[in-house]
Amino acid sequence: MTGEMAGAAPVGPGDRISSIDVLRGVALLGILIMNIQSFSMIMAAYLNPTAYGDLTGANWWVWTLSNIFANEKFISIFSMLFGAGIVLMTERAEARGANPRKLHISRSIWLIVIGLLHAYLLWYGDILFTYGVCALIVFAGRKVRPRKLIVIGLIVFSVAFLLFMFFGFSLQFWPEENRVESMRNWMPTAEQVAEELAAYRGGWLEQMPVRVSSAIALQTFILLILEGWRVCGLMLIGMALFKMGVLSADRSVRFYASMVWIGYGAGLPLVIAGTANNFAAGWSFEYSMFYGSQWNYWGSIFVAMGHVGLVMLLCRSGLFERLKRVLAAFGRMALTNYLLQTVICTSIFYGHGLGLFGRVERWQQILFVLAIWAVQLIYSPLWLRRYRFGPAEWVWRSLTYGRRQPMRL
Repeated sequence: MTGEMAGAAPVGPGDRISSIDVLRGVALLGILIMNIQSFSMIMAAYLNPTAYGDLTGANWWVWTLSNIFANEKFISIFSMLFGAGIVLMTERAEARGANPRKLHISRSIWLIVIGLLHAYLLWYGDILFTYGVCALIVFAGRKVRPRKLIVIGLIVFSVAFLLFMFFGFSLQFWPEENRVESMRNWMPTAEQVAEELAAYRGGWLEQMPVRVSSAIALQTFILLILEGWRVCGLMLIGMALFKMGVLSADRSVRFYASMVWIGYGAGLPLVIAGTANNFAAGWSFEYSMFYGSQWNYWGSIFVAMGHVGLVMLLCRSGLFERLKRVLAAFGRMALTNYLLQTVICTSIFYGHGLGLFGRVERWQQILFVLAIWAVQLIYSPLWLRRYRFGPAEWVWRSLTYGRRQPMRL
């Protein structure tokens, strides 16, 4: 261990910011609402709900409400919190005389490693790899003024929007074979659907080719045209919100009430209008993949801000203290709980477990979500009564700091 890392240590339980832990817990709960679709249905159904499964009655309501209130909203909050965490960690490292750059690089690289293992061994939809890569990029913005961070963050966030507008316009000039291939990814043929169902209903080794190809696509092409820009932009905005005291519940009740009204007032109409337009267009590849997706892309920021304002109002109030403690414990173990959600869901839906992949209706998926929430909300505070970290957090911190961290309280 170098002298520059000697003064560094993970933040102790007594030094944590409760509102950030609560918000992280809420975000992770909401993320599962969307991830359950990827765990239980073919990949195309996540973006195009008409690609697979029934979309009437209760299934339509579940998909629609999930799309309006959860799709890209909670993962946006999670991304902003990750940006805030970069500022918080580096400030505390500097205060202890450690080298924040080396600490951050170590932390990010090990997160990339965990993300790679997660993506290729368990589930292609991993976000940890993207967070690790983006964290290395946005580190330079940690000392920038909040207003400037917001402007830069929105500019970076806008790049993906501009790329999708360009792709939509240029579609008419694409080679026919490229158009056909892209449309098949949007609306798979019966043969493609059957192949994906067979793969994930098979054993772990049978799943590997499909999982690996999907993970590679997400970590290369999708990272370059969409996720990298979106996540980097949101991390920069999260840095700004932390510096402004928004995420630590330090602003006034009036401020957070305004966040709720403005966030929901601007965001929900955008998302609802986009949903209606996509259904009106028949979820066509030409419209919904490029132009139609942008309603939610921008609306998600506003709705996420509304969610943040609502949670901060809860944190400032004296209400539901037990619930807040449970959510904070769940949030403190976010990495463990995120990975465990994958283990649970793949064991339920994939062939090495119960093999329910493609057999569960959308309304039934929500029942699994509620059950997983209940289990994780019960054991998280129980675990933290005896231990300082969740198991995955302990591994990540020990690797980051280059020494075994104390586990028991």
